[in-house]
Amino acid sequence: MTTLATGSDTLTRDALAVLQPGFDGTTAPDWVRRRLGEGLASVALFGRNVVTEEQVTALTAELRAERDDLLVAIDEESGDVTRLDVRTGSSFPGNHALGAVDDPDLTRGVARELGRRLAACGVNFDWAPSADVNANPDNPVIGVRSFGADTALVARHTAAWVEGLQSTGVAACTKHFPGHGDTNVDSHHAVPRIDVDADTLYERELPPFRAAIAAGTRAVMSAHILVPALDPDRPGTLSRRILTELLRGELGYRGLIVTDGMEMRAISGTYGLEHGVVLAIAAGADAICVGGGLCDEATVLKLRDALVSAVRSGELPEERLADAAARVRALARWTAEAKSGAETAVPDPEIGLIAACRALTVTRAGSVAPVTEPVHVAQFNPAPNIAVGDETPWGVAAELRRLLPGSTAGSFSGPDAGRQALAAAGGRRIVAVVRDEHRHAWMGAALDTLLTARPDTVVVEMGVPQAPPRGALHIATHGAARVCGVAAAEAVVGG
Repeated sequence: MTTLATGSDTLTRDALAVLQPGFDGTTAPDWVRRRLGEGLASVALFGRNVVTEEQVTALTAELRAERDDLLVAIDEESGDVTRLDVRTGSSFPGNHALGAVDDPDLTRGVARELGRRLAACGVNFDWAPSADVNANPDNPVIGVRSFGADTALVARHTAAWVEGLQSTGVAACTKHFPGHGDTNVDSHHAVPRIDVDADTLYERELPPFRAAIAAGTRAVMSAHILVPALDPDRPGTLSRRILTELLRGELGYRGLIVTDGMEMRAISGTYGLEHGVVLAIAAGADAICVGGGLCDEATVLKLRDALVSAVRSGELPEERLADAAARVRALARWTAEAKSGAETAVPDPEIGLIAACRALTVTRAGSVAPVTEPVHVAQFNPAPNIAVGDETPWGVAAELRRLLPGSTAGSFSGPDAGRQALAAAGGRRIVAVVRDEHRHAWMGAALDTLLTARPDTVVVEMGVPQAPPRGALHIATHGAARVCGVAAAEAVVGG
């Protein structure tokens, strides 16, 4: 492997400082320890790094033994996108549920309790909240990660979430600038394009980010989306017009700008990972998120060397790299100074379930017979998007088995899902669990089959409740967090 520097000079230390790599394993790898001594200032945790909170606490302690001012980042939105609760489902409802309740004090309290838990584990930087306005209900990657489709609602809850989280000394990272809500492509796979005029962008997409900035968000994450009204040539992450002129200049933002995952195909598949990283820093980003997919030492060294080479060739101004590295270190200092907030935070372990119960929307079709006997839970599984992943359990089956012993369950998908679910149910009453019925024709057809044969079927929608409510009892949870499933199951039995 060819390297360009020994790891001791200022340029190389700055190049390492702007990287926020993930890594494999549940203990601190030797290579990460080495690079922390050479200038690496941040690491990122993903689901693969998490077994228990005690294990995460031990892991972050190992890392901080090498560098006590380390930024430990995590992609913990709560709700459907969870890393801390990746194996069980989140203890907190996500943004869409909080938006459905529309109580900013509740949102602030949920984020405060999440921040307290993260801080207790040694995590001090959270890539959340999503400030995207869910303008396109068919969006394949945002959906319940958004507080809703109303700009003012999203703005007030984004601000409340930022305030709650940061009161514990954990830095918030408001995303995905300049707004990922009106897209029909997942940037994990390709470059989404938002073809709306500048007035719409300023009136609909930007107010939540303005609110987050006013609330003091310590970081903003860029989106890998092409917005021709702002920049016809480059996606947000690589656009000086969007990051430097708009976010820094017009919106007056002074904190850290971090990229979305650079290995996502919207960037790596179009520009290449190394060149994309150079372009992002040049455009105004300060920190590079990489490693949602596996990241190893070779990748970190390639990115470090690409940045050093770009400075030496004149492609990247040295002062731009130095400024970016200084912002990373400044955020680390803020977290160290603010961590006393976590130490004084009063635990509120029930707030997640309380919020999930308040978020339920229950629709009854006439007089509904109570559910008192064992049921068959038919869960209709869409393909998960990469942000959510496929590791985290969801649904109501486990809780209904507890509440109604003897209940059975099955998972179904595809054009024959309804008939298969009907056959599996036997004589039991059916609880059908869907996720974004409006986005999946096969799912709607499956419900048609069930409701024609068994009109007493209970329907639980755990995605965006865009389709009209149907079923003897219809329960919209506004998200698929574990606590949303608990709340829904209790409503089934109590309804």
